[in-house]
Amino acid sequence: MAKVKSSLNALIIPITAVILGLLCGAVIMLAFGYDPIAGYTALVEGVVSQPYYIGETIRQSTPYILVGLSVAVAFKAGLFNIGAEGQMLMGWLGSVIVGLHFEGLPTWIHLPLAVIVGALFGAFWAFIPGILKATLRVNEVIVTIMLNYTALYVFNYVVQNILTDGLDKTENVAASASLQSAFLQEITQYSTLHWGILIALGFVIIIWLMLKKTTFGYEIEAVGFNENASQYAGMSVKKTIVLAMVLAGALSGLGGVMEGLGTYGNAYVLSASPGIGFDGIAVALLGGSSPIGIVFSALLFGSLKIGALNMPAVAGVPNELVDVIIALIIFFVASSYIIRWAMAKFKKGARAE
Repeated sequence: MAKVKSSLNALIIPITAVILGLLCGAVIMLAFGYDPIAGYTALVEGVVSQPYYIGETIRQSTPYILVGLSVAVAFKAGLFNIGAEGQMLMGWLGSVIVGLHFEGLPTWIHLPLAVIVGALFGAFWAFIPGILKATLRVNEVIVTIMLNYTALYVFNYVVQNILTDGLDKTENVAASASLQSAFLQEITQYSTLHWGILIALGFVIIIWLMLKKTTFGYEIEAVGFNENASQYAGMSVKKTIVLAMVLAGALSGLGGVMEGLGTYGNAYVLSASPGIGFDGIAVALLGGSSPIGIVFSALLFGSLKIGALNMPAVAGVPNELVDVIIALIIFFVASSYIIRWAMAKFKKGARAE
């Protein structure tokens, strides 16, 4: 009974944050002369009114799930993985490098190889802040922020100078290394939905089992709660920190694989970071760092991003307003103690009556 009550309490915070974020968004629309009902109606229609929109929403949510898992694993170990964006870019780059080469390999070898290499690229990019944190106590936030910029420049340099001869975009990866699916595209009116969603959901199950059912998962949470107590209990804190960051990097790298082998099928010069890694932080926060919660959180963020594209044409509301709503949702999640305080006061008042 206590467990059910705890689960319900854990759900109240994100649901309340979403409702408050949407309500504040409606107030902002009204303040600027827009119709919030028309705006939100257009947003919902831009998500579920056609199979194409549904496919695009699921596709948009796919990398969010993996990057959200990445941030959550780091959170569990007491680490703040701001570098998910850079790790995602490195995973994207690694998968495309393999996807463009090794032609002639059968799909059952080429595709897994490209996926694994993408994950390894992301893992390596996270190993750098992980080892610095474990051995020299260097703040992982500072290192990962700097590595995000480094990853962007490395990504663009490799695309223009190694994978192409000065071009802004590579060729498409070989069909044997592609996650794109004619079947999924056809049933969703030729959206960009691809098989990557199955990989993302598979890792949701894997990470849940790891955190709940394995010694390593227990050690990650123990180190996150108290490093000194974990050390006293005989755990290798340094090893756990490094492995947690490497795992987080691999998951972010897989988020990049979804873009490189699925959504785009290539790599192209980026004028700025796509922002998936940063959105993944918000996804993990809203999902309470729970693998299952992250799936629903990712779907919400994917819906907001895709549905927002329908708002200017139908309701005349600028789609940038969705970014404001997302920021408000995260604000309320981060201010969850206020929601808990208000709930406690409400319950206390109800008992007094």
